[in-house]
Amino acid sequence: MIYGDRISHISGNSRGTVYKKLEIPIYVNRGIGDEEMIGQKLKVARAAAGLSLRDLSARIGGRGTAQAIGKYERNEDMPSSGVLIALARALGVSEDYLLSASELALEGAEFRKKAGSSAREEAALEARAIHFMERYLAIEDLLNLRSVEWEKPWSAPYPVKELRDAEDAARSVREEWGLGNDPIPNLAELLEERGIKILSLDLDDIDGLAAKVRRKDREAARVIVIKKSTWSERKRFNLAHELGHMVIDPAQGLDEEKAAHRFAGAFLIPADVLRSEVGAKRSSISLGELVALKQRFGVSIQAIAYRCKDLGILNQAAFARLFKIFAQRGWRAPPYEEPGRLDPEVEEPKRFERLCYRALAERVIGESRAAELLGISVRELDARLDQQAA
Repeated sequence: MIYGDRISHISGNSRGTVYKKLEIPIYVNRGIGDEEMIGQKLKVARAAAGLSLRDLSARIGGRGTAQAIGKYERNEDMPSSGVLIALARALGVSEDYLLSASELALEGAEFRKKAGSSAREEAALEARAIHFMERYLAIEDLLNLRSVEWEKPWSAPYPVKELRDAEDAARSVREEWGLGNDPIPNLAELLEERGIKILSLDLDDIDGLAAKVRRKDREAARVIVIKKSTWSERKRFNLAHELGHMVIDPAQGLDEEKAAHRFAGAFLIPADVLRSEVGAKRSSISLGELVALKQRFGVSIQAIAYRCKDLGILNQAAFARLFKIFAQRGWRAPPYEEPGRLDPEVEEPKRFERLCYRALAERVIGESRAAELLGISVRELDARLDQQAA
């Protein structure tokens, strides 16, 4: 039996009698070749939940075997309406989500990861990113918003033949975006304004992801995933690093990661500003100065020290002495408790959440739909709304 569109009426006859609306989802039979097959959506939702076929079978109380779920994912069969509802509940999605046509795919995914991360973790993160982006783009559609396209600086990509060319690239991006040399208060907000979707997720051995999200008959969307538990200074640098990958064109043989790092440092701490603050040459620099610079630019003390070395303000010996002090104070290892830590919420992306609240306020969606989009319970949504109103 194949199921397709969800309807919510029942009782009455076929002559146009008024139907009584019930809260039971009914599905109209469709042919097995129709586009409403749930395979891709089910596979993405399961991977996003980090579940194996057997895990998912257990979560639905054995109402479907691992083999049967595998057939659903391969579009060889469709579940009954009862099994479909059970699958949706187990995966924390709606039945409508599973039945809707899948249009998204990640392209050119680049991971920031530790050596111990597995291919399964990468696949699960890709699935979670697609799942989140489907919700993100859905709320834009509900509000009739044209998804902001990536506002790439007009002269990008910038050729980078050697690392110092990344300085010029960062300076050009600031100039073309009208940023001047002032510190950037919130980089996540800036990038979202420029059309890059920023997602903050709970991650383990992977620190982040950058990719294009391809949509049917639409421009590809840019997405950067950051690790929610990472301290704000690191999030800022990671975001600037990923921006670097998007706008520079490193020469063959040049270390692209080092070039993106150099871009990130230059973008967050312009060379002229740093030299005016600390001088062109220093034999040493105090921790007090570094803390003050950290609070001004929103980057870690260690990143500032690297920046001073890159610009020739500190020589290698002075740089090494600083890092010996950092290690003695425990700043080189988790939990990286440097003084002057930024608020954890500083670089948490807010646009998606704001759009959900806007759709709720404009009565485009109800509380249950808003909670589903935000990935929280209705009770938690009510608590958030009460907190905002207080």
